[in-house]
Amino acid sequence: MVNLDRVLGAVRERIVPVSLSALRTIDPVRARLRPAWATLTPGGRAVLVMVVVAWLMSSRLGWTELAVLSGAGLVLLTLAAGFMLGRTNLDAQLVVSPPRVTVGEAVTGSVMATNKAKSPLLPLVLELPVGTGGIAFDVPTLRPGGTFEEIFVVPTERRGVIEVGPVSSVRGDPVGLFRRDVTWSEATEIFVHPRIVHLEPLGVGLMRDLEGRTAENVSMSDLAFHALREYTPGDDLRHVHWRSSARHGTMLVRQFLDTRRSHLNVIVDCRAESYRSVDDYETAVSVAGSLLVRAIVDEYDATFLSGGHAMTRGTGKSALDACSRAEPGPESLVHVAAKGSRLAPDTSIVFLVTGPQTDFLTLQRAAAQFPIEVAKVALRVDGGSQPTLRTAGDLPLLTLGRLEDLAPLLRWSVG
Repeated sequence: MVNLDRVLGAVRERIVPVSLSALRTIDPVRARLRPAWATLTPGGRAVLVMVVVAWLMSSRLGWTELAVLSGAGLVLLTLAAGFMLGRTNLDAQLVVSPPRVTVGEAVTGSVMATNKAKSPLLPLVLELPVGTGGIAFDVPTLRPGGTFEEIFVVPTERRGVIEVGPVSSVRGDPVGLFRRDVTWSEATEIFVHPRIVHLEPLGVGLMRDLEGRTAENVSMSDLAFHALREYTPGDDLRHVHWRSSARHGTMLVRQFLDTRRSHLNVIVDCRAESYRSVDDYETAVSVAGSLLVRAIVDEYDATFLSGGHAMTRGTGKSALDACSRAEPGPESLVHVAAKGSRLAPDTSIVFLVTGPQTDFLTLQRAAAQFPIEVAKVALRVDGGSQPTLRTAGDLPLLTLGRLEDLAPLLRWSVG
């Protein structure tokens, strides 16, 4: 009786070495054919398969028509492949200016391609992705050292980050059987900042800090010296200014101004269900941008969160860049507020910006993620509504219908 395991073992011993030897032989061939295969488009591969199948069927069935079809397809592939001969040697430069704009401002760019080869460059197409779209430039024949330049405009009707580039050249045949893409530059980003409005100073914060700003509140123990006054029972003797006391014949003590480090935290609800429309969310981001810029001008620390996007202790540029990256998402306002409290534990005032679909209980839960000494303001964006201000408990609730309502509302709520 034949042992099946023994037979299979013998077959494996004979076949596997042969297979490995064959693979080693064809590996160099495969390495050379891989770039050529990559240039075939889906249409080109279909024609190649048709050529092989028609040739096999004609040799087996003896049909002359299939042999003619196979030969015609082979001739077509050969002629199309001729357009791919030679190498493209370009120096492509992509310039976009300015890299940061406000919604609606113009952004222009230029693409410059120079033929670095020693032979003329045949006509080709340069492709430039712009956001979700793209631009194609038809480059004419360029002599050695010749230059082609084209100017384009980037649309900035919506806030966001627009990726421009990279510049790539496309060579192919008229039939579309072959295509070769070569990248010649890096991609660049354009930050389209939200529209903002000018706000008055937000006032001094609530948290003491060694590097803070001075307030008008007089203190007997701080860093900013203010004045001298007469000693009263209970004053700390460490603050007695002995030299002045000796000169005036009475005990004088130092008075100080409170120094407080303000930290503004702006949290924008990213859930689309919280707003009536996409425009309301855009207005909410503009509100955040306006508050952040005002805070940074006032030399406050600033933090911004909206969903998975966060920025803390940045400059005006980085704050608005973070606003540009903000997008609607599934994160709840309470969850993001908790993350904001951990990210900026020294927050002195927090703004919770949301839409009219968010109930007041959710706003209170979000505000409760911050310590009790933090000043909290809730702000609803409801397009078309009149600006209103009401207070429920210790949480002021502002409602605005457009961005221009923000400044007068803050005069009523934040001193």
